Amino acid sequence: MTKEGLSGLVIAFNEELRIVDCIRSLFEVCDDVVVVDSCSTDRTVELAECAGATVLKQSFLGDGPQRNFGIPHCRHDWIINLDADEVLEADFVDFMKRNELDSLAVDAIASRRRNYVGGRTTRLAGQYPDYVVRVFDRRKARFSNVKVHTRIQAARILRTAVHIKHHSYADYADLFARAVKYGAWAADDLAARGVPINRFSGVLHGATSLLKHYVVKMGFLAGADGLNISLAKALSSYLKYAHARERLVRTKVLSDGQSDL
Repeated sequence: MTKEGLSGLVIAFNEELRIVDCIRSLFEVCDDVVVVDSCSTDRTVELAECAGATVLKQSFLGDGPQRNFGIPHCRHDWIINLDADEVLEADFVDFMKRNELDSLAVDAIASRRRNYVGGRTTRLAGQYPDYVVRVFDRRKARFSNVKVHTRIQAARILRTAVHIKHHSYADYADLFARAVKYGAWAADDLAARGVPINRFSGVLHGATSLLKHYVVKMGFLAGADGLNISLAKALSSYLKYAHARERLVRTKVLSDGQSDL
C-alpha cells in the first residue's frame, strides 16, 4: 500500500442494494472511505454511514466533476475510486497489500473488470478484460471533466491483471435504460465540444458499435447476453450523436431560424 495509507472514493445515487459491499471491500485496504451521494431517496446515505464511510451530499454535477468534488475530502493522496456497484476482488486486495505504491513510479493503476448482467458474466462483446483505472495519485491525476464515462487523466499508468467485480446491470431492462440515459448524457458533452455532426452520424456510429461488439468482439457467441449487450451499446452510441445533432440544430434554429435535421 503506502506508508501514509489509502483512501476510497465512491459516487452514489440510490445504491442501497450495493453500497455496503462496495464500502466493505474498500475497507480491506483503505482506512478512509468517502461517499459523494447525489441526493439519494433510498437508504444509501444511512447504510454508507453505518458501514463507516464519510458521506458528502452533492447534487449530481456530472460523472467527472462529481468525483473531482470528492477528492479534496479524502485523507490520503493515493485513492481507490469505485462505482457503488463495484467491489474489489481478492487478487486486487492482495496486490494493494503487497505493493508500496509510491515505489512503483506511476501516477495511476489500471485493473481488469468483470461485468455482470444479473448474476451472469461473459468475456465476449467487449465485457472482458475491460481495463479501467481505479487507483490514482491525486497529486498527479484527475478525472476528465465530462458528464458520463469519465476517465483518469494521468501520464504514467501501470496496467495490472488484478480484478474488480462490476454488477453492471440488474437485467435487460436496466441495460437498455442505462443505454438511453448515458447516450443522452454523452450527447451533452459531444455538443458542447462543437464536434461536426451530420444527419447520418448516429446511424454510422450505432452500426459501427454493433459490428464491433457483436462481430469483432464475438458477442454472437455469448447468446442472448451477447446480443443484448451489443444492441445496448449500439443504441447508446446512436443516441449520443442523434441527441447531440438535435441540440446543435436547436441552437441554430434559435440563432438564425433555420432547421436542418
